Amino acid sequence: MGALDGRVAIVTGAARGIGRAASRALAQDGAAVLATDVIDDEGEALAGELRGEGLDVRFLHHDVSAEDGWAAATAAAMANWGRIDVLVNNAGIGSTADAEHETLEVWDRVIAINQTGVMLGMRAVIPHMRASGGGSIINVSSIFGAVGGFGQSVAYHASKGAVRLMTKTAALRHATEGIRVNSLHPGFVDTPLIAELKGTDVETAILAATPMGRLATAEEIAGPILFLAGDAASYVTGSELYVDGGWTAR
Repeated sequence: MGALDGRVAIVTGAARGIGRAASRALAQDGAAVLATDVIDDEGEALAGELRGEGLDVRFLHHDVSAEDGWAAATAAAMANWGRIDVLVNNAGIGSTADAEHETLEVWDRVIAINQTGVMLGMRAVIPHMRASGGGSIINVSSIFGAVGGFGQSVAYHASKGAVRLMTKTAALRHATEGIRVNSLHPGFVDTPLIAELKGTDVETAILAATPMGRLATAEEIAGPILFLAGDAASYVTGSELYVDGGWTAR
């Protein structure tokens, strides 16, 4: 018996990295999981792998920046399991350009996925959570939603900072409905998103700025997601959970 038996989770950006690890952790703890992404081959492979282990996981192609994508995701969860208890708003992209050099095209795309996608996700699941008596929304922000980092990545910082405050306002609005909303702020994680930095001066700078001196694994981020999803966090809402190897403690 798992702590999440009978509950249903939607995890976005599930094909790789944090989303992949979170989908596995939630399913292993008993949840039925709708894993969504735009990377269909890897998403389908993940779902097939987990079903092969006896876990209840389905994959759906899903662009989080599109309203109809969220309508399809919630409809799929309701059709398969009849409820939605957990949302992990994890899908995201990055850009390293600073404020002087960022293009409007890239800015708009980062904001659409990282920021608007989170809002659309909350908007889509809240009525279903309310109908079933509550739920947990975990919005994956970043350490760069709270600190200035290296003075670059202006679009990424803007989007992740917005996630931090959207989380708080939603938490206040829905606190009496049993819907908990928290933001998770990972530091640098060893995922495909930063694979191009391996062995570079940038990676050296990252490790030097991280008190623990290493990157996180995706599983080390999935554990706190599992905590926020379950009843152990029943009195936790509107919070920022930093999983960053000490980065923001400096």
